[in-house]
Formats: sequence, structure tokens, C-alpha cells
Amino acid sequence: MSICMLEPHVRNAIIIREVLEQDEVNYKALVEVYVGQKSSYILLIKHAYQTRFRRLLDQDILNIEPKHSYQKILLVLQILVALSTTHKAHHVDVNRCIAKSDAKRLYETGEARSQAVDQAVILEIFSKRSIPQLKLTFSSYKQIYGHDYMKSLKKDNSTEFEDALKTVVECMCNPAKYYAKTLYASIKETAKDKGALRRVLMSRAGADMDEISRFFKKKYGMELTEAIRESIPSGDYRDILIALAANS
Repeated sequence: MSICMLEPHVRNAIIIREVLEQDEVNYKALVEVYVGQKSSYILLIKHAYQTRFRRLLDQDILNIEPKHSYQKILLVLQILVALSTTHKAHHVDVNRCIAKSDAKRLYETGEARSQAVDQAVILEIFSKRSIPQLKLTFSSYKQIYGHDYMKSLKKDNSTEFEDALKTVVECMCNPAKYYAKTLYASIKETAKDKGALRRVLMSRAGADMDEISRFFKKKYGMELTEAIRESIPSGDYRDILIALAANS
């Protein structure tokens, strides 16, 4: 666990490499990095990745070969590429008129249709807007249509693209909720993502762990550190996880 002693951006670079080396790539873990960090921090991660592994992160993501459904992987990668593009515009002022226009386009290409969402329109909007602008778009969506955009994606017959989009939108709009749910599922071992506890604690420690911990307590009625203490066998590993969780 010496990784925990490294700088946060270096830790993230190592986590990403571990994800990419898995037989079945965990795309949620990659989404967390691209959505949950500022553009300047993404650049630090990329530099650390290149320095440590002598590889280009963007190229490694694009070069992932399909292990299951080619379409699913391709669609998720398209979202990742679109999200990385949005970071170029992080300092651009948000525009309410554009947000309302985009919200209406999201509705027309989603809820207003009987079939699946129009992927081309979704990816166009994501690739041309900054994350602050996208957040304003989702806020406008709720004001206009009376419910969150996420609700339109929660349906029994959702496509692979819509499932990936749900992860992106939730991670972007309500990160504390997203990470708290991820941590709880990992602690209780109800999720397939067995490495989520270690990954989230190492990537979010010192960033927004205080907000995540507050939501965790509100949602599940117990402190995050206590949940870890009760679920993980005593030892150095548990002590490090608790220290990370307390590092707000």
C-alpha cells in the first residue's frame, strides 16, 4: 500500500493503469477520473502516467480491444473522449440560453422519442460544452420538465449507451451521492466492482471526501470510517483505508 504515500495525481495514474491492465476493463473507474477532476488535474495525471509507464493515457484508452460487446466498449469510449474534450473549456462562462436550448435537445432526443436516445446528439452536446455548462443544462432540464435528466435514463429497457450515460451524469451532477453509493456497495460486497473501496478512497482523499462522508452518514446512518472498521479485518490495510476516509 505504499501507493497511498504518493502524490494524489500519481496515485490516480497508477489506479488507471491497474484498471487498464484488467482482463475486463472497469469503465466506471475511468469515467470517475475524467468527470471528477479539473482539467489542470487531468493534465497532471496524464503527465504522471506518461512518466511512470512511458505510455500515453489517451492512446491506451483508445487502444483497448473489445472483450465483450464491441458496441458497448465503443460507445463508452466515445463518451470518455467527449468528456476529455470538455475540459478544454473549463474556464468558459456558462450561458443560460445555451443551457435551455441543450436541455430541450436532450428532451427531444430522449424522453420525447419512443426509441432509444439519439447518440449523435448526446455526444455532440457533451463534446462541445464544459462540465459547468453541462451542469447548468441538467439544472435547466429539471426546471423545464419537472424532473432530473437522470430519470429519463432510468428505464428497464435502457441501452448500453444509456447505462454508460447514467454513470457519467450521476458522477458529474451529484458526485457525493455517486461515490457514497459506490463505497457502500463495495463495503457490503454487493457490487461486482471489488476494487471500488480502495480506488475511491485513494482518488478522492483530500478532494471531496468530507462531502462524500457527510452524504454517506445521511444515507446509511453511520460514519464511513465506522463502516470500514466493521467490514474490513483489522490490520495495516484497514488502518490506511480509515486514514484515507478521514482525510477531508
